[in-house]
Amino acid sequence: MTEPTYHVPVLLHPSVDGLNIRPDGAYVDVTFGGGGHSREILSRLGEDGRLYSFDQDADAERNVPEGDERFTFVRSNFRYLRNWMRYYGVTAVDGILADLGVSSHHFDDEARGFSFRFDAPLDMRMNGRAGMTAADVVNRYDEAQLARIFHLYGEMKNSRSLAAAIVKGRQNATVTTVEQLIELIRPLMGRERVKKDMAKVFQALRIEVNHEMDALEEMLTAAIDVLRPGGRLVVLTYHSLEDRMVKNFMRAGNVEGKTEQDFFGNRLSPLRPVNNKVIVPDDEEQERNPRSRSAKLRIAEKTVR
Repeated sequence: MTEPTYHVPVLLHPSVDGLNIRPDGAYVDVTFGGGGHSREILSRLGEDGRLYSFDQDADAERNVPEGDERFTFVRSNFRYLRNWMRYYGVTAVDGILADLGVSSHHFDDEARGFSFRFDAPLDMRMNGRAGMTAADVVNRYDEAQLARIFHLYGEMKNSRSLAAAIVKGRQNATVTTVEQLIELIRPLMGRERVKKDMAKVFQALRIEVNHEMDALEEMLTAAIDVLRPGGRLVVLTYHSLEDRMVKNFMRAGNVEGKTEQDFFGNRLSPLRPVNNKVIVPDDEEQERNPRSRSAKLRIAEKTVR
Protein backbone atom coordinates (compact mmCIF):
# COMPACT_ATOMS: atom_id res chain seq x y z
CA MET A 1 0.00 0.00 0.00
CA THR A 2 1.62 3.23 -1.13
CA GLU A 3 0.82 6.74 0.02
CA PRO A 4 -0.81 7.97 -3.24
CA THR A 5 -3.33 5.10 -3.14
CA TYR A 6 -3.94 5.56 0.59
CA HIS A 7 -4.42 9.32 0.54
CA VAL A 8 -3.43 12.28 -1.64
CA PRO A 9 -2.17 15.01 0.71
CA VAL A 10 -4.07 18.28 0.37
CA LEU A 11 -2.26 21.64 0.07
CA LEU A 12 0.97 19.73 0.62
CA HIS A 13 3.50 22.49 0.08
CA PRO A 14 1.50 25.44 1.50
CA SER A 15 0.82 23.50 4.71
CA VAL A 16 4.41 22.34 5.21
CA ASP A 17 5.67 25.80 4.21
CA GLY A 18 3.45 27.12 6.98
CA LEU A 19 5.51 25.24 9.57
CA ASN A 20 8.50 27.47 8.71
CA ILE A 21 10.75 24.45 9.21
CA ARG A 22 14.18 24.66 10.80
CA PRO A 23 16.46 21.76 9.73
CA ASP A 24 17.31 20.95 13.35
CA GLY A 25 13.80 21.50 14.70
CA ALA A 26 11.28 19.13 16.27
CA TYR A 27 7.87 18.74 14.61
CA VAL A 28 4.64 16.78 15.02
CA ASP A 29 2.28 15.55 12.33
CA VAL A 30 -0.79 14.58 14.37
CA THR A 31 -2.58 13.04 11.34
CA PHE A 32 -0.07 10.71 9.64
CA GLY A 33 -2.50 8.83 7.35
CA GLY A 34 -0.71 8.02 4.13
CA GLY A 35 2.38 9.85 5.31
CA GLY A 36 2.46 12.47 2.56
CA HIS A 37 2.85 15.49 4.85
CA SER A 38 5.29 13.60 7.09
CA ARG A 39 7.54 12.67 4.18
CA GLU A 40 7.60 16.28 3.00
CA ILE A 41 8.54 17.46 6.51
CA LEU A 42 11.32 14.85 6.71
CA SER A 43 12.67 16.01 3.33
CA ARG A 44 13.24 19.45 4.86
CA LEU A 45 14.83 18.28 8.11
CA GLY A 46 18.55 17.81 8.67
CA GLU A 47 20.09 14.88 10.52
CA ASP A 48 19.41 16.57 13.88
CA GLY A 49 15.73 17.22 13.13
CA ARG A 50 12.95 15.15 14.66
CA LEU A 51 9.41 14.27 13.56
CA TYR A 52 6.71 12.56 15.64
CA SER A 53 3.66 11.39 13.69
CA PHE A 54 0.35 10.26 15.20
CA ASP A 55 -2.36 7.98 13.86
CA GLN A 56 -4.77 5.73 15.73
CA ASP A 57 -5.60 3.60 12.67
CA ALA A 58 -3.62 0.36 12.35
CA ASP A 59 -3.76 0.62 8.54
CA ALA A 60 -1.74 3.85 8.60
CA GLU A 61 1.21 2.06 10.20
CA ARG A 62 1.86 0.31 6.88
CA ASN A 63 2.93 3.66 5.43
CA VAL A 64 5.66 4.38 8.01
CA PRO A 65 9.04 5.19 6.41
CA GLU A 66 11.56 2.55 7.44
CA GLY A 67 15.05 3.12 8.75
CA ASP A 68 14.78 6.85 9.46
CA GLU A 69 16.05 7.53 12.97
CA ARG A 70 14.60 11.05 12.85
CA PHE A 71 11.06 9.64 12.71
CA THR A 72 8.85 8.26 15.49
CA PHE A 73 5.39 6.82 14.81
CA VAL A 74 2.86 7.13 17.64
CA ARG A 75 -0.17 4.85 17.26
CA SER A 76 -2.59 6.95 19.24
CA ASN A 77 -5.35 9.55 18.99
CA PHE A 78 -3.91 13.05 18.72
CA ARG A 79 -5.94 14.13 21.74
CA TYR A 80 -3.12 12.59 23.80
CA LEU A 81 -0.47 14.82 22.20
CA ARG A 82 0.72 16.32 25.50
CA ASN A 83 1.05 12.93 27.21
CA TRP A 84 3.04 11.35 24.40
CA MET A 85 5.46 14.27 24.08
CA ARG A 86 6.08 13.99 27.82
CA TYR A 87 6.60 10.24 27.40
CA TYR A 88 9.30 10.84 24.77
CA GLY A 89 10.94 13.52 26.89
CA VAL A 90 10.08 16.31 24.46
CA THR A 91 9.59 19.58 26.34
CA ALA A 92 8.70 21.73 23.31
CA VAL A 93 8.35 21.46 19.53
CA ASP A 94 8.74 23.95 16.68
CA GLY A 95 5.63 23.06 14.75
CA ILE A 96 2.46 20.96 14.71
CA LEU A 97 0.52 20.01 11.58
CA ALA A 98 -3.02 18.58 11.52
CA ASP A 99 -4.86 17.50 8.38
CA LEU A 100 -8.37 16.83 9.70
CA GLY A 101 -9.63 15.22 6.51
CA VAL A 102 -10.49 11.54 6.46
CA SER A 103 -8.02 9.57 4.35
CA SER A 104 -9.26 8.45 0.96
CA HIS A 105 -8.38 4.94 2.10
CA HIS A 106 -11.19 4.99 4.64
CA PHE A 107 -13.81 6.01 2.09
CA ASP A 108 -12.52 3.47 -0.42
CA ASP A 109 -12.23 0.56 1.99
CA GLU A 110 -15.50 -1.31 1.46
CA ALA A 111 -15.31 -3.09 4.82
CA ARG A 112 -15.05 -0.07 7.14
CA GLY A 113 -18.52 1.42 6.61
CA PHE A 114 -17.35 5.01 6.12
CA SER A 115 -18.98 5.42 2.71
CA PHE A 116 -22.55 5.01 1.50
CA ARG A 117 -21.14 3.66 -1.79
CA PHE A 118 -20.61 0.16 -0.40
CA ASP A 119 -22.72 -2.14 1.72
CA ALA A 120 -20.77 -3.03 4.84
CA PRO A 121 -21.19 -3.25 8.60
CA LEU A 122 -21.93 0.16 10.12
CA ASP A 123 -18.61 0.62 11.90
CA MET A 124 -16.83 3.94 11.08
CA ARG A 125 -14.32 3.65 13.92
CA MET A 126 -10.89 5.14 13.18
CA ASN A 127 -9.54 2.95 15.96
CA GLY A 128 -11.04 -0.45 15.26
CA ARG A 129 -9.86 -1.77 18.60
CA ALA A 130 -12.21 0.16 20.86
CA GLY A 131 -15.28 2.31 21.23
CA MET A 132 -18.82 2.27 19.92
CA THR A 133 -19.65 1.77 16.24
CA ALA A 134 -22.02 3.71 13.99
CA ALA A 135 -24.48 0.82 14.42
CA ASP A 136 -24.39 1.41 18.18
CA VAL A 137 -25.27 5.07 17.62
CA VAL A 138 -28.07 4.32 15.16
CA ASN A 139 -29.66 1.67 17.36
CA ARG A 140 -29.11 3.04 20.87
CA TYR A 141 -29.51 6.82 20.60
CA ASP A 142 -32.99 8.20 21.16
CA GLU A 143 -34.70 10.37 18.57
CA ALA A 144 -33.57 13.66 20.12
CA GLN A 145 -29.94 12.55 20.28
CA LEU A 146 -29.94 11.42 16.65
CA ALA A 147 -31.56 14.67 15.51
CA ARG A 148 -28.94 16.63 17.41
CA ILE A 149 -25.94 14.97 15.73
CA PHE A 150 -27.51 15.21 12.25
CA HIS A 151 -28.17 18.91 12.83
CA LEU A 152 -24.88 19.77 14.52
CA TYR A 153 -22.40 17.58 12.67
CA GLY A 154 -24.20 17.10 9.36
CA GLU A 155 -25.95 20.47 9.17
CA MET A 156 -29.07 18.68 7.95
CA LYS A 157 -32.22 20.82 7.85
CA ASN A 158 -34.42 17.74 8.11
CA SER A 159 -32.50 16.26 11.04
CA ARG A 160 -35.67 15.54 13.04
CA SER A 161 -37.30 13.69 10.17
CA LEU A 162 -34.17 11.61 9.64
CA ALA A 163 -34.03 10.70 13.31
CA ALA A 164 -37.72 9.77 13.36
CA ALA A 165 -37.34 7.53 10.31
CA ILE A 166 -34.42 5.69 11.87
CA VAL A 167 -36.17 5.18 15.21
CA LYS A 168 -39.28 3.89 13.45
CA GLY A 169 -37.32 1.61 11.14
CA ARG A 170 -35.18 0.02 13.83
CA GLN A 171 -38.32 -1.19 15.60
CA ASN A 172 -38.71 -3.75 12.83
CA ALA A 173 -35.05 -4.82 12.65
CA THR A 174 -31.73 -3.80 14.18
CA VAL A 175 -29.82 -1.58 11.74
CA THR A 176 -26.39 -3.15 11.29
CA THR A 177 -25.36 -2.40 7.69
CA VAL A 178 -24.89 0.60 5.43
CA GLU A 179 -27.62 -0.60 3.06
CA GLN A 180 -30.15 -0.93 5.89
CA LEU A 181 -29.50 2.66 6.96
CA ILE A 182 -29.73 3.95 3.40
CA GLU A 183 -33.09 2.23 2.89
CA LEU A 184 -34.48 4.01 5.96
CA ILE A 185 -33.33 7.52 5.03
CA ARG A 186 -33.37 7.49 1.21
CA PRO A 187 -37.05 8.60 1.00
CA LEU A 188 -36.07 11.80 2.86
CA MET A 189 -33.31 12.72 0.41
CA GLY A 190 -33.92 15.20 -2.37
CA ARG A 191 -33.44 13.58 -5.77
CA GLU A 192 -30.91 16.19 -6.89
CA ARG A 193 -28.99 16.23 -3.59
CA VAL A 194 -29.09 12.58 -2.59
CA LYS A 195 -25.30 12.05 -2.70
CA LYS A 196 -24.51 15.27 -0.83
CA ASP A 197 -27.15 14.61 1.80
CA MET A 198 -26.05 11.00 2.28
CA ALA A 199 -22.47 12.22 2.70
CA LYS A 200 -23.62 14.64 5.42
CA VAL A 201 -25.47 11.92 7.32
CA PHE A 202 -22.43 9.62 7.21
CA GLN A 203 -20.17 12.52 8.19
CA ALA A 204 -22.33 13.22 11.24
CA LEU A 205 -22.22 9.59 12.36
CA ARG A 206 -18.45 9.37 11.83
CA ILE A 207 -17.84 12.51 13.90
CA GLU A 208 -20.00 11.17 16.72
CA VAL A 209 -18.45 7.69 16.68
CA ASN A 210 -14.91 9.04 16.85
CA HIS A 211 -15.63 11.98 19.19
CA GLU A 212 -13.86 14.16 16.65
CA MET A 213 -14.87 17.55 18.03
CA ASP A 214 -13.81 16.70 21.58
CA ALA A 215 -10.52 15.26 20.34
CA LEU A 216 -9.87 18.37 18.22
CA GLU A 217 -10.42 20.72 21.15
CA GLU A 218 -8.13 18.65 23.37
CA MET A 219 -5.40 18.58 20.71
CA LEU A 220 -5.58 22.35 20.13
CA THR A 221 -5.37 23.03 23.85
CA ALA A 222 -2.40 20.68 24.18
CA ALA A 223 -0.70 22.33 21.19
CA ILE A 224 -0.35 25.58 23.12
CA ASP A 225 1.52 23.79 25.89
CA VAL A 226 3.68 21.75 23.53
CA LEU A 227 4.69 24.52 21.11
CA ARG A 228 7.70 26.65 21.95
CA PRO A 229 7.29 30.45 21.59
CA GLY A 230 7.38 31.26 17.88
CA GLY A 231 6.35 27.70 16.99
CA ARG A 232 3.72 27.17 14.30
CA LEU A 233 0.33 25.44 14.37
CA VAL A 234 -0.93 24.44 10.90
CA VAL A 235 -4.43 23.00 10.51
CA LEU A 236 -6.40 21.81 7.47
CA THR A 237 -10.17 21.65 8.01
CA TYR A 238 -12.94 20.25 5.81
CA HIS A 239 -16.27 21.30 7.26
CA SER A 240 -17.63 24.47 8.82
CA LEU A 241 -17.91 23.27 12.40
CA GLU A 242 -14.27 22.25 12.78
CA ASP A 243 -13.09 25.26 10.76
CA ARG A 244 -14.98 27.60 13.08
CA MET A 245 -13.38 25.92 16.09
CA VAL A 246 -9.88 26.26 14.63
CA LYS A 247 -10.46 29.86 13.54
CA ASN A 248 -11.71 30.84 16.99
CA PHE A 249 -8.86 29.02 18.71
CA MET A 250 -6.18 30.69 16.63
CA ARG A 251 -7.64 34.11 17.30
CA ALA A 252 -8.74 33.80 20.92
CA GLY A 253 -7.10 30.72 22.38
CA ASN A 254 -10.39 28.86 22.85
CA VAL A 255 -12.90 27.18 20.53
CA GLU A 256 -15.75 29.47 21.60
CA GLY A 257 -13.86 32.54 20.37
CA LYS A 258 -14.17 34.38 23.70
CA THR A 259 -11.51 37.08 23.69
CA GLU A 260 -9.70 38.48 26.71
CA GLN A 261 -8.17 41.93 26.76
CA ASP A 262 -5.54 43.60 28.90
CA PHE A 263 -5.96 46.93 30.69
CA PHE A 264 -5.25 48.80 27.47
CA GLY A 265 -7.75 46.85 25.36
CA ASN A 266 -5.19 44.69 23.58
CA ARG A 267 -6.42 41.19 22.79
CA LEU A 268 -4.76 38.48 24.86
CA SER A 269 -4.24 35.21 23.03
CA PRO A 270 -1.51 32.54 23.11
CA LEU A 271 -1.58 32.41 19.31
CA ARG A 272 -1.26 34.91 16.48
CA PRO A 273 -2.84 34.05 13.10
CA VAL A 274 -0.22 34.07 10.34
CA ASN A 275 -2.68 34.04 7.44
CA ASN A 276 -5.70 36.22 8.16
CA LYS A 277 -7.16 35.12 4.83
CA VAL A 278 -7.82 31.39 4.73
CA ILE A 279 -5.82 29.39 2.14
CA VAL A 280 -7.76 27.06 -0.18
CA PRO A 281 -6.68 24.69 -2.99
CA ASP A 282 -6.40 26.29 -6.42
CA ASP A 283 -8.50 25.14 -9.37
CA GLU A 284 -5.80 22.77 -10.60
CA GLU A 285 -5.57 20.93 -7.27
CA GLN A 286 -9.34 20.72 -6.95
CA GLU A 287 -9.56 19.25 -10.43
CA ARG A 288 -6.77 16.77 -9.69
CA ASN A 289 -8.11 15.84 -6.25
CA PRO A 290 -11.87 16.52 -5.91
CA ARG A 291 -11.78 15.63 -2.20
CA SER A 292 -9.70 18.77 -1.61
CA ARG A 293 -12.53 21.12 -2.62
CA SER A 294 -13.74 21.82 0.92
CA ALA A 295 -10.27 22.19 2.46
CA LYS A 296 -9.26 25.33 4.35
CA LEU A 297 -5.76 25.96 5.66
CA ARG A 298 -5.10 28.11 8.72
CA ILE A 299 -1.72 28.88 10.28
CA ALA A 300 -0.91 30.45 13.64
CA GLU A 301 2.22 31.17 15.64
CA LYS A 302 2.61 30.90 19.40
CA THR A 303 3.16 34.35 20.82
CA VAL A 304 6.23 35.25 22.82
CA ARG A 305 5.42 36.57 26.29
